[in-house]
Amino acid sequence: MKYSDNTIRRLLLLAVLSVLLLPAYGQYASGALNRAKRVVRELHDPRSDYVVVVAHRGDWRNYPENSLPAIESVIRMGVDVVELDVKMTKDSVLVLCHDQTIDRTTTGSGYIRDYTYEELLAFDLKRGHGIAIPGMKIPTLRQALEVCKDRIVVNVDHGYGYYDEVLAMTEELDMTDQVLIKSGKPLSEVRKNFSEHARNMMYMPIISVGSSNGWQLFKEYLTAPPLAFEICFDTLDERVESMAWDVNAAGSKLWVNTIWASLCGGYDDDRAFDTDAATVYGRILALGTSIIQTDRPEFLIRYLEKAGRRKEKTNNN
Repeated sequence: MKYSDNTIRRLLLLAVLSVLLLPAYGQYASGALNRAKRVVRELHDPRSDYVVVVAHRGDWRNYPENSLPAIESVIRMGVDVVELDVKMTKDSVLVLCHDQTIDRTTTGSGYIRDYTYEELLAFDLKRGHGIAIPGMKIPTLRQALEVCKDRIVVNVDHGYGYYDEVLAMTEELDMTDQVLIKSGKPLSEVRKNFSEHARNMMYMPIISVGSSNGWQLFKEYLTAPPLAFEICFDTLDERVESMAWDVNAAGSKLWVNTIWASLCGGYDDDRAFDTDAATVYGRILALGTSIIQTDRPEFLIRYLEKAGRRKEKTNNN
């Protein structure tokens, strides 16, 4: 059979395109291009040198905290995990809000538990400096999860008290593996709760070094090392360094909050921004920290990239 010159050119073009596109399709089909899965892989790899960046309440410097645009913004930045706070309305809808009341973050006032979700939609969200954004409403957790699916890992903060409701939602959306939840509950209680489900979200305990039961809770979880430990400390001393060493020796990740000085011994984001990032963040990294929750995600990412701590493992590694 003889082909025309145009047909031959088309066949050659198709052949070239197939060579270029098939590898990309294979990566897509295997989930290699799924950003959330790549982050989860780093979280589960104790040997990884990659530092996971968590954005506290999304990009609250430029958008209302816990809003959908704040989530979209940190996804564009390349943030790995977005921390979102949940509360439940009068009609049992989980919504994003840090406080028990809507006074600080919206144009309304009163407790979330006293409103139905439809009633909350009467109010607009406010930016950090108190300016309302007309038409921007409190989102539901479901809406936020739908935005985050496959794109970024989600830490549902204040969510352990609603564990069953959150889990049912993540299962329905097929994203349980990309959602993280934390608590300061005893290991025995968490184990019992998790045993009631066929599949569970990622979990880590919160250890407050200065609290009366902090050390006891830490030792309890060391008997069955979790994915990671969140350690909060107002002074970075030998006790904290000892805890950090134990966490890394156990094969768990270490999560440190640099959002406020009282949570990280004074080595916080604002100090890093105002003085020297290498000195401040370097001290946190020296603990073996591999997850940092920050209020300055873009700034932290730039520092970590320069320090060589943002290199993901490839599928071949």
